[in-house]
Amino acid sequence: MSYSLEEKLVVAISSRALFDFEEENQVFETRGSRAYIQLQLERLEQPAPPGVAFALVKKMLAFNTPTTRRVEVVVLSRNDPTSGLRVFRSAETAGLQLERGVFTQGREPWRYLEPLNAHLFLSANSSDVGAALAAGFPAARVYPNSARAAESHPGEIRIAFDGDAVLFADEAEQVFQQQGLDAFQQHEATHARRPLPPGPFKPLLVALHRLQSLADTPIRIRTALVTARSAPAHERAIRTLMDWQIAVDEAMFLGGLDKGIFLRAFEPDFFFDDQTHHCDSAATAGPTGHVPSGIVNSGQAG
Repeated sequence: MSYSLEEKLVVAISSRALFDFEEENQVFETRGSRAYIQLQLERLEQPAPPGVAFALVKKMLAFNTPTTRRVEVVVLSRNDPTSGLRVFRSAETAGLQLERGVFTQGREPWRYLEPLNAHLFLSANSSDVGAALAAGFPAARVYPNSARAAESHPGEIRIAFDGDAVLFADEAEQVFQQQGLDAFQQHEATHARRPLPPGPFKPLLVALHRLQSLADTPIRIRTALVTARSAPAHERAIRTLMDWQIAVDEAMFLGGLDKGIFLRAFEPDFFFDDQTHHCDSAATAGPTGHVPSGIVNSGQAG
């Protein structure tokens, strides 16, 4: 019988998001693919250091037991298959049970997200992330130089999300960008009881909620909504989550306050936001991914 990914949370991740290949990537950028491949072969027996998403992947894999696999992590990379050897060897040395990988040698890898039933795609490649989002998959461009995740919560995965254009569609953000704060607040107060349309990361939140509801898992999930919304616009966000029958553990309605300070207190294993200035701040606090969706990333923002 063939193996099935149904009913599992599937994370697809590029090799550069999982391991710190920034030095090798610099060789690729300056000297080309042949020099890159040669360097990876020369370092085949040298384990790569952890990358920005390493801690998240390690904790996600902790949901699996010898008898039950609830999470699958698949390396989905523009790397060549030969360079993929170092990825798997590095994973084995680090104690990560990775069994599957797709290496496309420079071709767009996002096309394999559908057969993988992926709930999340993490990559350092902007065009791949944009294409994945356009195809309907939760995807984020990792900040390779983000602060690493805190080690003070080994039995808990902490994931934080922005609201508009990430968990929710950017309907309200469009009003804000085109008409200003007062119009935004009025719009959200008027529509407080009408749920926001889902954003690109709702499928991931649903999958996490399903894992979170299991009683026999060796690790727990803590989620947070970290948004620039403030009262009275907070109500619509909360009611939308209630309509989805999903509860986040923490909600921060910051009204323009710097998100990085609050994320340092939350200590996330990963944070997702659609605006680069929030990502820049968040990256000083922990692993961060930019979600290039919505009006802010379309060039139409005011």
